[in-house]
Amino acid sequence: MLGKRRFTAAIAAVLGFLALAPLPALALGTVVETRDGYAAGTILIRTHERRLYLFLGTGRAIRYPVGVGRPGMQWSGRTSISGKYVHPAWSPPASIKRENPRLPNLIRGGSRHNPMGVAAMTLSGTQYAIHGTNQPRLIGGFVSHGCIRMYNADITDLYSRVSVGTTVVVTR
Repeated sequence: MLGKRRFTAAIAAVLGFLALAPLPALALGTVVETRDGYAAGTILIRTHERRLYLFLGTGRAIRYPVGVGRPGMQWSGRTSISGKYVHPAWSPPASIKRENPRLPNLIRGGSRHNPMGVAAMTLSGTQYAIHGTNQPRLIGGFVSHGCIRMYNADITDLYSRVSVGTTVVVTR
């Protein structure tokens, strides 16, 4: 009986430890060394690389693979995160509706047909967002109308690390 109690106590201790252990810090992002002069907390998207960097300071950044704008639909500039949304609904802009008139006017959040994935962060002064995707095969390509697409695990990770007002720099 004493052996069974010790075994049960050991299992409870392990389960308790696992419950309190921190979640992995990264989804698919990789911590890399960098010599860029961006302040900690800045997001840099290098369109030609199809990579997003979140600067950590001390010469390090988290690098994530992304999908970016198709040729002719790419943009560059400096903006900031203006809103953060979990399971956002999506209304296709007029340019996308022209390409695909069969699209509904609204796709509710959480739908497998919603191209925003599990979360989105809108970019101030633009019609674009950094968002997840329900089509992970598109990550790493020139695939969007200007939005930045991330794996759902990566947008979840990035979403938890930044806030409204975070600076976003997009370069070609």
